[in-house]
Amino acid sequence: MTDIGGNSGLDRVLVLEVTRVTEAAAIAAARLRGRGAEKAADKAAVDAMRRELAKLAIRGTVVIGEGEMDEAPMLYIGEQVGSGEGPEVDIAVDPLEGTTICAKSMPNALAVLAMSERGGLLHAPDMYMNKIAIGPGYAPGLVDLDAPAGDNIRALAKAKGVPVSDITACILDRPRHAELIAAVRAAGAAVQLIPDGDIAGIIWTTDPDETGIDIYLGAGGAPEGVLAAAALRCIGGQIQGRLMPSNDEERIRAAAMGITDINKKFVLEDMAAGDVIFSAAGVTDGSLLDGVRFHGEFAEVDSVVMRSKTGTVRRIKSKCRDVGGRFGV
Repeated sequence: MTDIGGNSGLDRVLVLEVTRVTEAAAIAAARLRGRGAEKAADKAAVDAMRRELAKLAIRGTVVIGEGEMDEAPMLYIGEQVGSGEGPEVDIAVDPLEGTTICAKSMPNALAVLAMSERGGLLHAPDMYMNKIAIGPGYAPGLVDLDAPAGDNIRALAKAKGVPVSDITACILDRPRHAELIAAVRAAGAAVQLIPDGDIAGIIWTTDPDETGIDIYLGAGGAPEGVLAAAALRCIGGQIQGRLMPSNDEERIRAAAMGITDINKKFVLEDMAAGDVIFSAAGVTDGSLLDGVRFHGEFAEVDSVVMRSKTGTVRRIKSKCRDVGGRFGV
């Protein structure tokens, strides 16, 4: 993450404008729910998101995108988006968070975008990142990425004033997490496994009374870690992450993106700083948002948009007309 520009503040109008971007991506992807077409759904979301980004009065640079320039035709890392006028901003996108979820019409697929002042978002390469996250209201450093899972579970339970048996950890359902899952259960806590969608899993920790999730643990995508950090920057909470390169090529890629210490433990302020806007729209029904509902040429979209500067979190229900003409679906 580079120094944040001094005079490139985000216009408050962008808070609602970015919602239109994620709405378009959600509508496009939702047309292909349950069709088993992961790539087609992802492409539809990418195309729709890029079209809407082009209309925004920003000078945007994609820092978290669909891949490197030679890997992705649109929304690649380093791509310039927007009208070319307005503030300079960094943009992180996941046009379809949960491609498999969408293809199988399972819960919690989202269209996600984060925007910051230039230099506000960590330029994270597309590799695994080990993460730990909790919601707001706790002492800084209550949990630690380097501590055993059981210690973190017990510390959180003590801070909440509840027995460990009342704690539920959200973990991606992957073979690599077998030992982690066993450690959490051995400590006496419950585990909620999710097939995909760790951005939503991390956001769930901010409202455990509603979601039942107290802590997020485990390895997922580094780009998703930055997007989740952007949400926590707005709504509150703690997150730590460390990159997990699997080969020299990934280490070289990280260095090229400005990460000089591959073993660095990133905290929230490293991943998302300054004024940040976060927007997500539901593609399929989930614990965070409802999925898109189609009614002829109308579509109803459930979104959440947040801004760190004002501390606002808005839940928006939109009814979009002429979805075929306006959103290209």
